[in-house]
Amino acid sequence: MSRKCLYSVALLGLAILLTGCKAKKATFVTIGTGGATGIYYPTGVAISRMINRNFDKYAIKATVESTSGSVFNLNAVMNGDIVFGVVQSDRQFQAYNGLAEWAESGKQTDLRSVFSIHPESITLVASDKSGIKGIEDMKGKRVNLGNPGSGQLQNSRDILTAAGLTEQDVSAEYVKAIEAPSLLQDERLDAFFYTVGHPNSNIKEATSGRIKVRIVPVTGRGVDKLLETYSYYAKSVIPHSFYRYSINTEDIECIGVKATFVTSSKVSEAVVYALTKEVFENIEDFKSLHEAYKVLTKEDMLKGLSAPIHKGALKYYIEAGLDKYIDPELIIE
Repeated sequence: MSRKCLYSVALLGLAILLTGCKAKKATFVTIGTGGATGIYYPTGVAISRMINRNFDKYAIKATVESTSGSVFNLNAVMNGDIVFGVVQSDRQFQAYNGLAEWAESGKQTDLRSVFSIHPESITLVASDKSGIKGIEDMKGKRVNLGNPGSGQLQNSRDILTAAGLTEQDVSAEYVKAIEAPSLLQDERLDAFFYTVGHPNSNIKEATSGRIKVRIVPVTGRGVDKLLETYSYYAKSVIPHSFYRYSINTEDIECIGVKATFVTSSKVSEAVVYALTKEVFENIEDFKSLHEAYKVLTKEDMLKGLSAPIHKGALKYYIEAGLDKYIDPELIIE
């Protein structure tokens, strides 16, 4: 072959290579989750794997970030620091409507729902020695309410209010959920709150040590009033069989929220469509990841949302005939 022909072949090969590189140019997205021992983190990992294994199809590369929780994730999504976030349904409601931490900054109208995930119970874990058998018994006790930036902190405050108490009525701590079990077992805490899906490894740790532990029912008139006031709260039950070393002998009644997956209206329709499609068309694989997911149905995953549905997600739901399960008020132009 002549030098001229070789040169032409080389140019052709380079052109093909460059075209291929251009076609494979990745869109990078980050999913904000929670602590590495909670359910948010493996949820994010599972979703990222679903999208990454189809890189050739979507050219999307997803990474997962362990964060301090719902409030951080919502703010990071709104600021464009992350693309998706796992957040509690009550926090989604508050952000979109400009309540709680967003009262000063105002309504987060660019917030968009993608889908909801598992139910999360507001869980109160107390040492037997503390004498806390109901939420009213927390007065004067050392109670961890949750770290700033987490969704559970507001839940804890709501339950204190339901019990007729304030933060000043307890010796409040504000550490991460991962730290609370060892503090309880070291007798440096009497109780801690954790809003989480069950079973959970941190709760198992708390109930498996030297100090005997009770999972306290979150019930009463004040709790009933919470249920009437806030639509994002619902009754839930924690099977005592999940925690065989606790001193509970019956299932524990409480209330809870849902974990939800959110993004911003500024995120491209194609990216949100691809992620939504992969999750819903591989729902059985998703459900196998954790016992908390076993009750999931496609219909359930469109409930408990309060921000409008992202256009990319809605495109898939319409194609799949699932849009009939969406609150019409959440479908906007």
